[in-house]
Amino acid sequence: MRSLLCAAGAAGLLMSTAVAPAAAAEPDGFRISDHRITESSGLIASRTHPGVYWTHNDSDDGPYVYAVDSRTGRTVATVTLRGIGDPRDVEAISLGPDGNIYLGDIGDNLGGTWDHVWIYRFPEPKQLRDQTVTATQFDVRYDDGPRDAEALMVHPKTGRVYIASKKQGGGGALYAAPEHLTTSGTNIFRKVAPIDLWVTDGSFSPDGTRLILRSYFGARMYAWQDNRPKDLGSVGVPVQQQGESVCFTPDGRTLMFGSEGENSPVEPVGLSGKQLPESAAGQEADGSGKDGSGSTDDGSTLSPGLIKVGLVFVLATVVVTGLRRVFRRKG
Repeated sequence: MRSLLCAAGAAGLLMSTAVAPAAAAEPDGFRISDHRITESSGLIASRTHPGVYWTHNDSDDGPYVYAVDSRTGRTVATVTLRGIGDPRDVEAISLGPDGNIYLGDIGDNLGGTWDHVWIYRFPEPKQLRDQTVTATQFDVRYDDGPRDAEALMVHPKTGRVYIASKKQGGGGALYAAPEHLTTSGTNIFRKVAPIDLWVTDGSFSPDGTRLILRSYFGARMYAWQDNRPKDLGSVGVPVQQQGESVCFTPDGRTLMFGSEGENSPVEPVGLSGKQLPESAAGQEADGSGKDGSGSTDDGSTLSPGLIKVGLVFVLATVVVTGLRRVFRRKG
């Protein structure tokens, strides 16, 4: 009997250690319930309205951006853009340090044959209500020819705009805008780094020290150093119908992954270890992994489901071993 009690005690100790509380609670996921939003292609957390995320459809929707409350999944504001042409294939959204929202009409359903694409910029509304705002339109071209792209990121410190193209004709790449966008001519985006990923979205961390790029089935985290990305490894991505969007939460500790489709889910994935932005790294709980994280050595995040399965297996093994010892002694 003593062996059984020891086994149960060891299992209890294992359980209490494995589920030790983290430094901050991971936010809940939510579903976008607006029946109009069936192709949510970009996602960004509001800086002005806590708990609100801005999103949009991609092609054939019109000049609309939606504010979605993550607590209910409901749309709390619809913003209509004026002063621009008819959107063609809007794929990405980002927030700049100037308080403006940047919308990337950068997709190319013709496989990278349009000779130019557009970026729209407008102030993030201070009030959450249906409204029409005037947007500024910028013409964009790439220095190495037309590209199909779905990821636009504005650096939260410098304000420089970046676009990540999909892999095509030699691979994907990260392109940088001129220091300041202009409406008086074409803005030429120049290649700064190759990206070996079929990128569907990307986002800078709030402090600008990390860059996340996702594809349909995977994602990679990069440290942002000297205006270039340094690969930190893969990030676990939820299984989704069509993985399209990703952004950081305002504290930088969690990624929110979105998908296309009606009633589409937005799911959180917590960060840890070297993948945490520098401003969030000091808040990390001690003892939850090799470097205070739940990450593997290559930077990929362990699935919470796998951790639970492993915990149950170890617990069952300990208890069964204790029972065997008890019955062996009785026999």
